[in-house]
Amino acid sequence: MDNIPMTVGGAKALEAELLKLKDVDRPRIVQEIATARAHGDLKENAEYHAAKEEQGFIEGRIKEVGSKLSRMQIIDVSKLVQNGRCVFGTTVSLLNIDDETEITYQIVGEDEADIDLHKISCHSPIAAALMGNEEGDEVTVKAPRGDIQYEILTVQYL
Repeated sequence: MDNIPMTVGGAKALEAELLKLKDVDRPRIVQEIATARAHGDLKENAEYHAAKEEQGFIEGRIKEVGSKLSRMQIIDVSKLVQNGRCVFGTTVSLLNIDDETEITYQIVGEDEADIDLHKISCHSPIAAALMGNEEGDEVTVKAPRGDIQYEILTVQYL
């Protein structure tokens, strides 16, 4: 199996999720199943079936997160050579050359990506266009609505 690149923050978030699943969610659902079971006939007990379904989801997620944690490769961007190049973990400020708008993204692993937090997957079209380029370079991003030209304003190793 392949290693999963992850920032330090992403690794901590995944570890916290696993801890919550095991220490909070799993005991809660076991209690809910016990309570629902006490209500009698399980064939027509919607609470029991819903709790069992949620238990299956929780156990599946515990396995999935555990697997990812066992394969993760933590990349501490603050310890990388800071040469102005866009690499995994860097925070990149861009200028859209067409409309003069600025946007900032951090290039992260797939599990950390959250566009609302301006974190983009290292496999996204924007990250693919940025990787290896440096401050001052112009890049073209192949987007569904057509090519977008960006200038790399800053590259930060936070």
